[in-house]
Amino acid sequence: MQKVLIVDDEEILRMLIEDTLEDLENVEIHTAENGAQALSRLSEEQYDLVILDYMMPEMTGIEVLTALGEEHTSAMPIMMLTAKAQDNDRSKAREAGARYFMPKPFSPMELLQIVEGILSEHKQTR
Repeated sequence: MQKVLIVDDEEILRMLIEDTLEDLENVEIHTAENGAQALSRLSEEQYDLVILDYMMPEMTGIEVLTALGEEHTSAMPIMMLTAKAQDNDRSKAREAGARYFMPKPFSPMELLQIVEGILSEHKQTR
């Protein structure tokens, strides 16, 4: 069973992503509504993918990745959800450990296809 952690401060967006991914076979979905909750979950469990919002109050996605450190971010795929599509923002996210990006707003079908590909690839490399 593969595990995905969705981290976003907007409940409606978390629910949309969760609903989009719920039909994936052998995938367990977990959620966190802020960076602190995400760090807590990531300290307790191993995830095959983290879908992380860039802009959150109190702790941004970049700050979550920085707190995790390279040891964790290099071991699991991180997808950054962002309305900030500038190259500078992507560079910061990439340096912090994000490997994939999904601009907001996004197509649920496109998200589903990308997540399927990431999970398939991650399963083969473990």
